[in-house]
Amino acid sequence: MNKYMLLHYGFEQPTEEIMEAWNNWFKSIADIMVDMGGFNGGREITHKGTTDLPWDRNSLTGYNIIEAESLDEAERIAKGNPFIESIRVYELRTE
Repeated sequence: MNKYMLLHYGFEQPTEEIMEAWNNWFKSIADIMVDMGGFNGGREITHKGTTDLPWDRNSLTGYNIIEAESLDEAERIAKGNPFIESIRVYELRTE
């Protein structure tokens, strides 16, 4: 099994229906989830300086690390997520 990071983008005030959908998805991946977390805001640091990041539909809001046989399988799992704007899937290096 390989490890994959799912990055969740987009924030909107959660409704009861949204929270139920997320909780159902978390339950559906419980046996393959390695880690998960969320963010409370952040800053972007560039050569031009530091900027507070907004909390909106473009925000990186959370992550899951899952185990899957392939990138295609990880993508299939990610497509079941009730994401707000998008979800990105990356295979993690284990070197």
